[in-house]
Amino acid sequence: MNAVGIDVSKGKSTVTIRRPGDIVIMPPRDIPHTQSAINSLIEQIRALDGETKVCMEHTGRYYEPVATWLSDAGIFVSAVNPILIKDFGDDSLRTPKTDKADSKKIARYTLDRWAKLKQYGSMDKTRNQLKTMNRQFGFFMAQKTAMKNNLIALLDQTYPGANNFFDSPARNDGSQKWVDFVHTYWHVDCVRSKTLNTFTEHYRNWCKRKGYNFSAAKAEKIYQSSSDLIAVFPKDDSTKLLIRQAVAMLNTASETVESLRLKMDETASSLPEYTVVMAMNGVGPTLGPQLMAEIGDVTRFTHRGALTAFAGVDPGKNDSGQHIQKSVHTTKKGSPSLRRTLFQIMDGLIKRSPIDDPVYAFMDKKRAQGKPYYVYMTAGANKFLRIYYGRVKEYLSTLTESEKLK
Repeated sequence: MNAVGIDVSKGKSTVTIRRPGDIVIMPPRDIPHTQSAINSLIEQIRALDGETKVCMEHTGRYYEPVATWLSDAGIFVSAVNPILIKDFGDDSLRTPKTDKADSKKIARYTLDRWAKLKQYGSMDKTRNQLKTMNRQFGFFMAQKTAMKNNLIALLDQTYPGANNFFDSPARNDGSQKWVDFVHTYWHVDCVRSKTLNTFTEHYRNWCKRKGYNFSAAKAEKIYQSSSDLIAVFPKDDSTKLLIRQAVAMLNTASETVESLRLKMDETASSLPEYTVVMAMNGVGPTLGPQLMAEIGDVTRFTHRGALTAFAGVDPGKNDSGQHIQKSVHTTKKGSPSLRRTLFQIMDGLIKRSPIDDPVYAFMDKKRAQGKPYYVYMTAGANKFLRIYYGRVKEYLSTLTESEKLK
């Protein structure tokens, strides 16, 4: 049998081929990520006598093209968690960290875990796209938050508290009433320099033009609160430019976030487990696609515990001799993006308090026992994932292969 250890990095991979008995077929060699180089490696692997297995770490996104290329060529490929490689002992006190040393270690790991290696189930194009969209969604959400905070900081100098005049939710295009309001009324003097009747009529026309509901009482409340505010920046063109630039940047980020949100839901709806996931309590058109994106194909997990370990919400253990620690932190060795999504789902359940939901009932029980916030939230996430695993895997087992691919 031939073990091919590949340490993947950006632009190149370092490859080592070994056989049992510490026989080196190919010492560590760098393979650039080009079609000709990868095809040459494929031919070399195919020319080997006996069974061959390729192993690599699934770190970042760099491994996916190599794993897909080799897998499509009919070669057995296994992508394993980097932690498993890191914790694999190689009977040496020296722990060099180089690409060559890593590729040799991966090859030794391949030989040692030969029978337990699982073939790489390359996520299809839809799952890859969905996961990439979710990472972009998280990036632009962070940008949106930063832009929002920046605009509020500027308004504190020109129109303090204007961001609190309205609490209307964002529209499908990402626009919000308070943001549109400060684009027009960017300085407190834009309001209080007018009479109440003049401002009310101006505000009425603004609401009609923007498609917002008008309320004369709301206009009066805004006018009265504006008359007593203190503005630091003067009402001039420079201040106007600062505010409107900040508004434009926030609107751009908001529009991107909302378009990604809709596209993620549309993409997720083409996956077979979509209806099952969306039927779960606490999951909606935003968190559902995020959950599916981060978990991926649930059938790659052999049991419920494997999924909770992947998320890093499995309880740790610390037993030695007569010492048994009763309370141990969760491992947190899994996906932080998945944990973030799970905590958002748990937070929604806590706020809505659906008594008939088993996950909420479980968290509420832990909370009644006096457990700390993070303890019952993590316990709820663990239970939620176990239910998710059972329902989705049971549903997928009833589908034919053609139905799964639709």
